[in-house]
Amino acid sequence: MSSIVDIHPHVISNDEARYPPAPLFGKRSDWSQERPSTVETLITSMDEAGVLKAAVVHSSTTYGFDNSYVVDACNAYPDRLIPVGSVDLLAPDAIATIRAWVDKGLGGLRVFTGGSTKDFDPSELDDPRVYPAWELLGELGLTMCIQTGPVGLGAVATLAKRFPNVPIILDHLGRPDVTDGPPYAAAQSLFDLAAVESIFLKLTPRIMGDSQKGAASAETLFPKLVAMFGAYRMAWGSNYPTSEGSLAAILGTARERLSNLSEDDQAWIFGKTAQILYPRLAD
Repeated sequence: MSSIVDIHPHVISNDEARYPPAPLFGKRSDWSQERPSTVETLITSMDEAGVLKAAVVHSSTTYGFDNSYVVDACNAYPDRLIPVGSVDLLAPDAIATIRAWVDKGLGGLRVFTGGSTKDFDPSELDDPRVYPAWELLGELGLTMCIQTGPVGLGAVATLAKRFPNVPIILDHLGRPDVTDGPPYAAAQSLFDLAAVESIFLKLTPRIMGDSQKGAASAETLFPKLVAMFGAYRMAWGSNYPTSEGSLAAILGTARERLSNLSEDDQAWIFGKTAQILYPRLAD
């Protein structure tokens, strides 16, 4: 298998004076307090797990729109890590803010419409006020992650069609309901995105767990996703330390769940797709 790349770990500083928490929506996530992981801890965990490189995702539920720690952390290990940050795309100064963070090393962006501390509100996704920011992403060659649920997938498709030169990574696959099992009719809103080539899927512990619930199975779900989207549009993300367990254990579970796929498909999911989405992570 080619080099393993993780596109969804997080880091939390242990220096709150230098990097003060200011969580989006005003409520800090439990995991960031119970399982904080500094960049040094992440690097050690990566070495133990055999993960070569990572696109580290800013913790919005810890730092809001202040990307200082994820940028500083990744800049300390430029041969291993790149930072993926968050910017208020609705703010009047969004363009200048994006450029400023990119100048500091930001390698991608993420829109967080809800999650562990707030219900999903996808209204900002297709608000015309964000269009200039998306145009800039295309100019700069930046990838956008979107954290949303099924309620936001229509807006994701609209954005993807409006800005086809901006790769969009759907965090946690948009949290589809797959518990009904084959043919996974409840997840049709996800499968409807397969025709939009600029949309990529991020496979995290959430979908690994869901693939074992109800009538779902890894043996039927992941081959269907590969058949519809192609493994070259799928990438693994650990969600470490948000998801419980060591990075090595999280990776081990993902490998086990995807073991029924071909070696080539696994190579794309565990590394090659990530290196296309984030060229700075290429060997």
